[in-house]
Amino acid sequence: MPKVTSADGTTIAYEVSGAGSPVILVGGALNVAASTRPLAQALEHRYTVVSYDRRGRGASTDTSPYDVAREVDDIAALLTALGGQAAVFGFSSGAALVVEAAAAGLPITKVVLQEPPYAQDDAEPNEGGPAVLRFLADGRHREAVETFLTMAGMPADAAVDLAAQPGMADLAPTLAHDFAVMGNATPGGTVPYDLIAKVTQPTLVIYGSASPPFMIDAARSIANALSDGQQVELQGHQHVVPPEVLGPVVEAFLA
Repeated sequence: MPKVTSADGTTIAYEVSGAGSPVILVGGALNVAASTRPLAQALEHRYTVVSYDRRGRGASTDTSPYDVAREVDDIAALLTALGGQAAVFGFSSGAALVVEAAAAGLPITKVVLQEPPYAQDDAEPNEGGPAVLRFLADGRHREAVETFLTMAGMPADAAVDLAAQPGMADLAPTLAHDFAVMGNATPGGTVPYDLIAKVTQPTLVIYGSASPPFMIDAARSIANALSDGQQVELQGHQHVVPPEVLGPVVEAFLA
């Protein structure tokens, strides 16, 4: 995998495919470059697509202490490697990271946000997050992944099976990164309207009609708050959308 060096010296590994205008794909929690590869394959006939290992994952290194601004710097390094500017797609907590990057003024041409999982202001506190952090502090990585997945709505048996897959426990420490991204702007991970107001690029917000109601509400709130926002509801789909459905929607917007 080719690599770029971020501002703090962290090495970010990425995959690149296709030809055309550049697009960077930013994965969510427990995602690596391979996680966004199916979407890259759906877009590469028209675009130069980059999927990357966010810091602390896969072939990328990490530098302590973690700070959301450092992950924004990682995207900046990829933009430089791609010639200075690109469209950027973010999934789940990766979409929240893209909001941070766009609001910071990076040279992003268009933004696509797929279900950033912000809560509403009146949402009840979720005890799953603190439990995940406690497991991480105790070095109980598999339990941290299981707890996170069940917190996200996955059935317990499926969460246990996925947490046991090779390499999954190695990604567990980066859950703390995602919690920081989600809660960086406002306490509790609610929709950061102050950041949304700074996103001036044309932006598409995508959500599934069968996704958890709080994700649908957040997506609609973000789209309505953007200065140049659009929204698309994918009928019958949940948080994870097949690339053959998601790809054409992203492509049409970027075109």
